[in-house]
Amino acid sequence: MTDKRDNDNLPPERKADAVSKDPWTDKKSENKSTGHSARKTSASQLADEKNPDLSGEYFERDVLNRLAFAAINEQRRTRRWGIFFKMSMLVYALGILYLYIPKDGNDLTIGEHTALVEISGPIAADAAANANSIIGGLRAAYKDKNTKGIILRINSPGGSPVQAGYINDEIYRLKEKYPNIPIHAVVTDICASAAYYIAVAANDIYANKASIVGSIGVLMDGYGFVDTLEKLGVERRLMTAGEHKGFLDPFSPVKPDDRAHMQGLLNNIHDQFISVVKKGRGDRLLDHPKMFSGLVWSGEKSINLGLIDGIGSVGSIARDVIGQEKVVDYTARPNYLDRFAEKIGVSTATTFRSMFEQYTIK
Repeated sequence: MTDKRDNDNLPPERKADAVSKDPWTDKKSENKSTGHSARKTSASQLADEKNPDLSGEYFERDVLNRLAFAAINEQRRTRRWGIFFKMSMLVYALGILYLYIPKDGNDLTIGEHTALVEISGPIAADAAANANSIIGGLRAAYKDKNTKGIILRINSPGGSPVQAGYINDEIYRLKEKYPNIPIHAVVTDICASAAYYIAVAANDIYANKASIVGSIGVLMDGYGFVDTLEKLGVERRLMTAGEHKGFLDPFSPVKPDDRAHMQGLLNNIHDQFISVVKKGRGDRLLDHPKMFSGLVWSGEKSINLGLIDGIGSVGSIARDVIGQEKVVDYTARPNYLDRFAEKIGVSTATTFRSMFEQYTIK
């Protein structure tokens, strides 16, 4: 190591050589040069990272990576939407099942009980209150060994005498087959015409004091437009094979023979109705001149006429008459799943038919 003080005594040319060969000076210069180079290298690397080379192999690799990640994200989105739609369909199906499951908790009761079969609304083959459904409920109620009595709850203005006749006959058959199981009819708002035709087959009939009961009669209604066509200058052209085939045509005048024939038909059905009522009510029926005129009475007045036996409801009859307060509903409910499937099937068939016609009919 050279002392600085020794350098001071050297000649000028020797002093310059010593300073240039000073290791400390050389080391500092080297460090300064190295640091500047390192800083320059780091800056260039950062610049390269921020501004990548968009040509050649790097660009192709970047595009492939982006496409791969885009495909993965698309698959994830598709999977999420698939799960969403599946859950929606499941909730919808559960809702349909909920509508089909009976709402009455007593339907799940095991043990002795009072069976309930309901007749609600117009009585017709294509209505909810049709003979097949009502008879099915009655048979199921009678077959249950825990059934101690049956209540036929009625709220109907009437309807088809044919459907009512089927039900009336079946009740008598079941009563004979199961003599130890009584059946009682309970009227809520109204029990008229064909509904009363069914009710008289029960052992007895109960109603509210404000219920409407009766209408023991038969009707056939329609419209006539003969004068209307004449005023409009329209000629009706009706061709038939058979003298009376068009007797119900609303655009033709009613012939006296046709009217007499139809009146005889209605009288015949009315006589059948009267016979059924007398068979069911027997001596309880009062001999009243307007009993079979088609009039209706309140539940309170119907007791005096012998049309019903007393005032009562489903709950009171189950408790006080049958002796089993628990009520199990045997009414045949519509199968909403079948109806839904039927509607979907009809809709699909209609769509395919329209498409077929569109592409085949020129």
